Amino acid sequence: MTEETSGVTFGSLFDRAAAYDVDEAAIRQALTSYRESDASQGVDEGNGTPAADPPSTPPTPSPARVVADADVLAADLFLDGPAREALDQLRSHSWTTVVASDVLIADATAMVETLGDAALAGDWRERMERWREPVTHPPGDHPALASAYRGGAMQVISDDPALTRPGTAAGLQGAMPVSVRDPRAFATVFSPERLYPEVGEGEYPGPDRDPRE
Repeated sequence: MTEETSGVTFGSLFDRAAAYDVDEAAIRQALTSYRESDASQGVDEGNGTPAADPPSTPPTPSPARVVADADVLAADLFLDGPAREALDQLRSHSWTTVVASDVLIADATAMVETLGDAALAGDWRERMERWREPVTHPPGDHPALASAYRGGAMQVISDDPALTRPGTAAGLQGAMPVSVRDPRAFATVFSPERLYPEVGEGEYPGPDRDPRE
């Protein structure tokens, strides 16, 4: 099974983003500044009105459903490093699902515009809309954790130390079946071959999608 492709591709976005001088520190600062501002408050499509849709009913959790936090989405775009390696594994397999709320996508889009430009941010969001599975959560919830809970994702990829430290992980286990890892750790432990028998039938067929489309 392959995803229908049209318009902008991840490969073309990566080529454009490489022209900007962005590093991990700049990405962390951009996310911190944005989430501490009044802009990231759970709005509908970025037009300043409160999100009207009711929260999504969580489906059965699955390890093949994954959330990438806004910092990881930005690092995937701008840096050829651990974040891209981690998300390439998901892009390469059509039976995995990337879950993200509008709030999470809006956070990442704002970061891309800050670190790059408006045109890059708009094209990146257009491509993400064709990849992600949307969910809705209450305003004020942490976008990545709420996306995981409302979307049945058992794995979150984040570079936020507040989410990846052991104490946070232990606390989350009591609320929902989720693991939070930084991109390097996720890329190391995530094995499509081992995971496939839990979500598919027969032998692991290998990658079935171009991660640059």
